[in-house]
Amino acid sequence: MTTAALMILGTASHVGKSIVTAGLGRIFADEGIRVAPFKAQNMSLNSAATLDGGEIGRAQALQAEACRVPPSVDMNPVLIKPRSDTSSQVVLLGKVWGQVSAADYHTNRVEQLFPAVLQSYQRLASKYDLILLEGAGSPAEINLREHDIVNLRMAHASNAACILVGDIDRGGVFASLFGTMELLEPADRALFKGFVINKFRGDPSLLQPGIEMIEQRLGLPCVGVIPYLHDLGLEEEDSVAIESRRTARRSWSHIVEDNSPHRPLRIGVIALPHMSNFTDFDALAAEPSVALAFVERADDAALADVLVLPGTKQTLDDLEWLGKNGFLPRIQEHCSKRAPIVGLCGGFQMLGLKLSDPCGAENEGVPVERDGLGLLSVQTVFSTEKTVRPVSGELCDASFAEGLWRAPEFQGYEIHMGETYRQGEAQPFARISTSDGAQSLDGATSPSGLVFGSYVHGIFDNDLFRHSFLDWARCSLKLEPAQQKAFVTTERDARLNRWADHLRSSLRLDLIRSWISTTSTA
Repeated sequence: MTTAALMILGTASHVGKSIVTAGLGRIFADEGIRVAPFKAQNMSLNSAATLDGGEIGRAQALQAEACRVPPSVDMNPVLIKPRSDTSSQVVLLGKVWGQVSAADYHTNRVEQLFPAVLQSYQRLASKYDLILLEGAGSPAEINLREHDIVNLRMAHASNAACILVGDIDRGGVFASLFGTMELLEPADRALFKGFVINKFRGDPSLLQPGIEMIEQRLGLPCVGVIPYLHDLGLEEEDSVAIESRRTARRSWSHIVEDNSPHRPLRIGVIALPHMSNFTDFDALAAEPSVALAFVERADDAALADVLVLPGTKQTLDDLEWLGKNGFLPRIQEHCSKRAPIVGLCGGFQMLGLKLSDPCGAENEGVPVERDGLGLLSVQTVFSTEKTVRPVSGELCDASFAEGLWRAPEFQGYEIHMGETYRQGEAQPFARISTSDGAQSLDGATSPSGLVFGSYVHGIFDNDLFRHSFLDWARCSLKLEPAQQKAFVTTERDARLNRWADHLRSSLRLDLIRSWISTTSTA
């Protein structure tokens, strides 16, 4: 393979590999280089739909956006979506490939899938001048190294120049950099050209002695120190980011006594154990008029103005979890107060009357049927086929919002298994269209309009649609309209440019370019 390749690896998960890769993609795209991202294997419940109906990690979709190219299944050929601590769904080239245990996957399946991974890389390499590869976790996971297809095996296959990223905000960055390199075999260590220290806060002069010492110990140059950038506003890759999520106690403790009509709208997203695509709520959280929290305890649900049931990888298991943890009466109480309730994807399915899984798609092949929350007159039947597609939509009837939903159009994507059927008093929420012009009805609303559900992820990413939703929600709770609004979609490209500019001033790009030119001629 002769296409230029640069690989970003990290000392651990969540050190900034994904966002550094995205920033470099924007930098090189701005220089007129045809550049694309690639991650051989990703483990995440945050995913995105490609134009051809495939499913990839959301981080690779963001990186493609940064590179100004359309997302493709070849950018993330293997996506692992955990179902439990020991089993996962494997998505290969955008489609469900099978369910495997962790042990079976790491000892057998990776070798079976690696040829497809190489073919994906080769297809990308034939179309682009530069491939930015991203690793996963740490390349020094010695217990997994033999069958690791995402880190150094891929670096060797692509002849990539490798950069190691460490996160100083977590502490122990020098030990992490040194320990990672020490655990590598000599042939692997030789792939690394330099290292980056990410998320630095403080006086750079205090860091310099440590940099000089670790450069000598590793025999590698420091490619740069990236200062911590506040309010970046670009989504995190996976559920590791939930470690620092906004809980009700953190977000609402100082405002629960505020009865002002201008107070923040408390939006509570129920923190389901298998919650997926939690990035659906990043734009809502960015609104100055919103205090968004992930509700982990049933009692905290009573403090929410708007309750949201998010998407989930295991709808039936999480529905059972709601019952066992006391959420059902709290949700019913919320409904009786005539306060808004929203269900997205799996959360929409839960709001219905009944959920049937005749093929055991969510239950290891064993058929199961459960009663839903009964707040929408719909029934869901699961299947083994997954619907994955980008869509655009428009509310079918916004009359329930009394003219407050002034921007009824939206864009997003569907990723779900099963179909939901309306009956009785349920009305469809939206009319959606796909890229080929096909139209269908989505979701459902209650007669009051205060309970609604949709299969569309990313529905709140649309600025005007989100603002209209918040205007309606605030009015329904007798709160004044928001005085300030965020324009997340409009600002998204500017945020990527801001991040790229931040990296330009922090990294030794001439050094990186010299390594890239070397790999392209090797």
